[in-house]
Amino acid sequence: VCCLEMTTKRKIIGRLVPCRCFRGEEEIVSVLDYSHCGLQQVPKEVFNFERTLEELYLDANQIEELPKVITVLPVIWMSKLYNDLSSLPTTIASLVNLKELDISKNGIQDFPENIKCCKCLTIIEASVNPVSKLPDGFTQLLNLTQLYLNDAFLEFLPANFGRLVKLRILELRENHLKTLPKSMHKLTQLERLDLGNNEFSELPEVLEQIQNLKELWMDNNSLQILPGSIGKLKQLVYLDVSKNRIETVDLDISGCEGLEDLLLSSNMLQQLPDSIGLLKRLTTLKVDDNQLTILPNAIG
Repeated sequence: VCCLEMTTKRKIIGRLVPCRCFRGEEEIVSVLDYSHCGLQQVPKEVFNFERTLEELYLDANQIEELPKVITVLPVIWMSKLYNDLSSLPTTIASLVNLKELDISKNGIQDFPENIKCCKCLTIIEASVNPVSKLPDGFTQLLNLTQLYLNDAFLEFLPANFGRLVKLRILELRENHLKTLPKSMHKLTQLERLDLGNNEFSELPEVLEQIQNLKELWMDNNSLQILPGSIGKLKQLVYLDVSKNRIETVDLDISGCEGLEDLLLSSNMLQQLPDSIGLLKRLTTLKVDDNQLTILPNAIG
């Protein structure tokens, strides 16, 4: 028998009851968990709690479509959907209090334009979907702090992507990106950026303006040079540019004075600049699978 976890405002945490949803009058159900129940549709019992429901979990089922009436749940706080969804209903715009949305590992090809109405969204996890582009309305989600769109089909980001000024984490690994929009210089709060396994042939110029960046992944691209502009990222702690075609590391990498991890494995380096020795906080330096015959004395 599949089970439903019910959390109430009386702090009844972890109580399990059958999916047919026993509903005591003294209980106010705020969380429903239908994970791993083998469901093919959203249970009708969900709508018995439309006034109090804050969190709804439906991950790891076989749900192919969200019913339009799901929008009568105005206070869903987090929806987690690992299913067989091919699209999001345009009525998602009615979930104006939605804060976190997890639709990863589905078959979703695009976001509806009116997702812009979900003004409270702070986290979107949409990895492992065949999403080819983001609608302009997506950039109106001004409270977004975390966006995960790994393993999709993105070839570009909207020109005004920089409107998402509250972003702190942006993961776009395994896409088809070649450039970044210039507006991204406005992402002054961005701390983690993952662009690994894309199609960049050079380091995007706009990166040097994202001054608070602490973690940068650009592994598995086609970079040939690690330019001096990287040295402008004074807060950078972690840099992974392994599995590229890098032949030259610029002297100005010494500007990354906070760098602790530098991954240069599997490139085409024949030498390293002496300025590497100025990275006093460096604790990990990986240069395996290159063409090095000597290391600079400054490393010592």
